[in-house]
Amino acid sequence: MLTISQELADKIVAHARADHPDEACGVIAGRNGVPERFIPMENAERSPTFYHFDSMEQFRVWREMDDNDEDPVVIYHSHTATEAYPSRTDVDIAAEPGAHYVLVSTREPDETEFRSYRIIDGVVSEEEVRFTP
Repeated sequence: MLTISQELADKIVAHARADHPDEACGVIAGRNGVPERFIPMENAERSPTFYHFDSMEQFRVWREMDDNDEDPVVIYHSHTATEAYPSRTDVDIAAEPGAHYVLVSTREPDETEFRSYRIIDGVVSEEEVRFTP
């Protein structure tokens, strides 16, 4: 189960809406599996159908997390025209087995689909999301 503050979830959704029609992406860093620090990142692809972290930005962010004794607790991105479910490409690039992979669909302007998955060795498992105040 992913337990995440409503504030952090709202930041993910706001980033996804702001970058629409391109996919948004980023990380929430934390300790002991607790999401704490929102880190919006650049989608180097600038694409409505694919995301890719800029390699230099990713290097900087991961080094900063290491320096702060943090982990990538949540890795998020948006889908702009499809449901919030990992694509084959999403599964192929999932490289953090300890992370929660959050997907937000922005296909409907007045409705938000926010879902979380574990992706380990190519196996996708949806998990419950609990929002805290």
